[in-house]
Amino acid sequence: MSKKKRVFDINFDDVEIDPPADVPAGTEARRGPMASAISENAEALASRQSAEAAIRAENDALAHEHVRLKRAGLITDMIPLERVLTGKLTRDRVPGRDPEIEELKNSIREIGLSNPIRVEPVGDDYELIQGFRRVTAYRELFEETGDDRFARIPAGINARGEDMLRLYRRMVDENMVRRGVSFGEMAQLALNYHLQDPNVQTYDEAVELLYASAARQKRNYIKHFVRLLVAADGALKFIDAIPRATGLSVVKKLDEHPGGAKLLREMLAEEEGRTAEDEQAVLSAFLARVVRTAKGKVRRPPARQAKTTFRLNRPEGEAKCTVADGRVELKLERDFSGVERKRLEAAVDAFLTALDEG
Repeated sequence: MSKKKRVFDINFDDVEIDPPADVPAGTEARRGPMASAISENAEALASRQSAEAAIRAENDALAHEHVRLKRAGLITDMIPLERVLTGKLTRDRVPGRDPEIEELKNSIREIGLSNPIRVEPVGDDYELIQGFRRVTAYRELFEETGDDRFARIPAGINARGEDMLRLYRRMVDENMVRRGVSFGEMAQLALNYHLQDPNVQTYDEAVELLYASAARQKRNYIKHFVRLLVAADGALKFIDAIPRATGLSVVKKLDEHPGGAKLLREMLAEEEGRTAEDEQAVLSAFLARVVRTAKGKVRRPPARQAKTTFRLNRPEGEAKCTVADGRVELKLERDFSGVERKRLEAAVDAFLTALDEG
């Protein structure tokens, strides 16, 4: 029979334990290798996390700055010509060869393009917002020379998704300061915008929105030309060549005489192969010949029309001027065909403006 072991309670309360000897001054407690490794790893981790946070903050700042610049249209790049699309916005230029395109091409050849076009990303391509003439010049230069420097064009890249009005306004405001854009072309652009934006109810509203930066009188002129184009219903082929005074006079006749629009279209249809000069002659004939009564019947003016003739002494000789209803004729011993077209247009416009103001 085994003996049971006795368990004794041990009480240490009465045992005196000597305190540890003091560590000499300047002596550090030793750490083991594991403790040193853990401490070093913690310091490296903290340093790496701090560096990563700084990089993230810098990247976020750069991303925000990129978005800001992109929204402002200040991001530029060299983009391939074949990726530039021109179908979203209807241009303000009528079909046909731009007479000033050669001058622009020569400038690009010699000094490059100082003013980039403006585009909006669409998938892998870019929709043109501003710079149709510049794109045309680059395409012609590339086709003529095969030079790779004309295969890509400098472009300011807009943010995606701008509304239609802002896109049209960008194009309009650029062209408002460009010489040579006629009232007919500006009116045609208002018609196109009205068709593309379902929120625009009337043609006048389209003019007010697109040409908000233009003077009130200029907007009124554009509205008159809009009415002329609507009345002609696509029969006018050379809207860019219609003088302001002629267009306003035709609209006035159309307002005064119901049924005049139909007659105008018929008169234009009779001249199928007409030139710009022929078309203006048709408009002048419309003004001179057609007068409608309240019943809508056509009566013609007397065969003999009143006219005024006077002479002016000029340094280059005597100038004879004859004016009649719908016609101003100036005869002078001078070759006007040698005068630049822009100067002639400016002179005629100033002449008509002076008559209106008088």
